[in-house]
Amino acid sequence: LFVFIFSFAPLNLFAQGSAVYTVTGLHVDVTSTSSVDARSKALAEGQQRAFKQLLHRLIISNDNSRLPEYEPAIIDEYVRDFAVDNERNSPIRYLADLTFRFKPRKVRVLLRELEIQFAETVSKPVLVLPIYEESAAKVLWDTPNPWKEAWDNLKLSGGLVPILLPRGDRRDIGTIGAEQAVEGDKLQIQAIGKRYNVATVSVAFASMTIGPEGSPVIHVSVISYGSDDRASTVRNTFMLGSGESMNSLLVRAAKVTATTMEDLWKDDNLIKFEQGSVLAATLPITSLTDWVSAKRRLYNIAIIERIDLVLISRKEVRINIFYLGEVEQLSLALAQADLGLKEEEGNWILKLRKLSSR
Repeated sequence: LFVFIFSFAPLNLFAQGSAVYTVTGLHVDVTSTSSVDARSKALAEGQQRAFKQLLHRLIISNDNSRLPEYEPAIIDEYVRDFAVDNERNSPIRYLADLTFRFKPRKVRVLLRELEIQFAETVSKPVLVLPIYEESAAKVLWDTPNPWKEAWDNLKLSGGLVPILLPRGDRRDIGTIGAEQAVEGDKLQIQAIGKRYNVATVSVAFASMTIGPEGSPVIHVSVISYGSDDRASTVRNTFMLGSGESMNSLLVRAAKVTATTMEDLWKDDNLIKFEQGSVLAATLPITSLTDWVSAKRRLYNIAIIERIDLVLISRKEVRINIFYLGEVEQLSLALAQADLGLKEEEGNWILKLRKLSSR
């Protein structure tokens, strides 16, 4: 009876997206005059790093320079709570791994006051295939592949676009080759995507040539293949800097490429507070469990402000979805939560899909 009544409760979802506003894995190691002072400084340092990481997660990279530096006392107002793991200390040293959770509403207000646009929708994982070409020879699984090594050296967690890299085992080698990936062989690309249970596979092709002055030049092209309508193509050229090694150049190119891929995703999902919309949708169900599952997924979509339950029966649930942005943006956000949205004969149908692993 409780579950049934709860199903009728109106859902105010605007305060959600808490996972996006959680920063984990911050390692601190501080030495000071005492263990107490070292701990205090470590927590302040971790909090500042976490807040900066959160804001960079939400905004397009070109806007990073517009963020002011905040004192710990100001950041305190935005912290909901924090957790400490692997804590160790000595009379003058403090080490720990920290997790901070921030207040979504307050952070949103801050960014709006700064007039910086931001996104909160987390993409499903994307599989990146790093292919390197030098002297007309393309490599994906063979060694050496310095381009794949550069991607392996990146810290790829914590953003709105989780990036996976292939293991390069025998099954991978038998599924797709470098030439097939570069040529866009859809059957093989779909096969490697299925193996890693991802909807999007990005072929990151880096070609090394010699520039006019005899220095190496890296040309990068990324084409994404998948079921959603995300911006798919990235192209860039990287010149060897003064005193820079070839490995450093490739790491820089990989980092910029990953950032660009994420920026394109953010640009497609920027929250438009000035554009509030409502959509009436019908969710076919076979049991109350379907509605509970759908509600949990809707609960974690940041651009959805509220869900009003209009009708519930044994076969369907009718709801009004109040959201920010355009219907295409809502559809893309729903797809990341394994919810399909389709217009049929003038009516919007919301469908549960099988949950993909993350």
